[in-house]
Amino acid sequence: MVGSACLFASMAVVIRLASRQLHPFEITFFRSVFGALFALPLLYIHGWSLLQTRRPGLFLIRCVLGMGGMLAGFWAIVNLPLAQAVALSYSSPLFVTIGAALILREVVRLRRWSAVLVGFIGVLVIVRPGSSSFVGGSLVALLAAGLTGSVTISIKSLSRSEPADRIVLLTSLIWVPLSLPAAWSVWQWPHAGIWPWLVLSGALGTGGHYCWTRALRMADASLLAPFSYLQLLIVAVLAWWIFDEDVDRYTVLGASIVIAASLYIARREHSLSRQHRKQAVTAPAVPTEPTI
Repeated sequence: MVGSACLFASMAVVIRLASRQLHPFEITFFRSVFGALFALPLLYIHGWSLLQTRRPGLFLIRCVLGMGGMLAGFWAIVNLPLAQAVALSYSSPLFVTIGAALILREVVRLRRWSAVLVGFIGVLVIVRPGSSSFVGGSLVALLAAGLTGSVTISIKSLSRSEPADRIVLLTSLIWVPLSLPAAWSVWQWPHAGIWPWLVLSGALGTGGHYCWTRALRMADASLLAPFSYLQLLIVAVLAWWIFDEDVDRYTVLGASIVIAASLYIARREHSLSRQHRKQAVTAPAVPTEPTI
């Protein structure tokens, strides 16, 4: 998870460097193209069967939501201070909790709803609506977080029947055609000096996604969550060093509130999951109806 945080933080910096010439929508397309190329070794490892799924509709929905989140997220990275864009992306678990209750029909009780409310207070601290420092671009970053939360819910469903490598590969391949229309609307051919950043964005994005899925297979999400927030610290340092961007106190305070709320939600979900597993182990076996 630490490797994933480092790779995603580096990708944010690379996107900002590539944006000196290209629109973020076009950067999204090239990130998808090179990301798919770097994901192809999975096909060599597992064979053509990795492309076969019995849930193509859900894969398409997951990819459409993910592409919307990537377009909005890349736009925010280019047009907002890097630390603020990343801090707002951490509101995604708040949207996941809401979606789990509304879509997956999970029971969300008062404690987690309270954490969601506190988290959105942190978002308001970062965005500061009504103040002179408020910018409409922060709403785009929140849109990206909401779409990312929807993707997380779809992955929860997909992971019940699909291996992680299939999700990574099929997502990477489907994103290429999905990202083309937005890129075509602002198209200009990249200069020679931009190509290394575009290739690197694909490598970093796929590498980060690969590390992230592997981490989630090796340990509980509640244990890994604190390490994922290293991304904000890394981005803040790199933005200060490369782009001479300072992190204002409101972003620090708001991000702290959002992260604390998200960590509480993750810890609470882990505790409830452990209780459910214990109940399943101790519960008497119930005969099932035979099938013909």
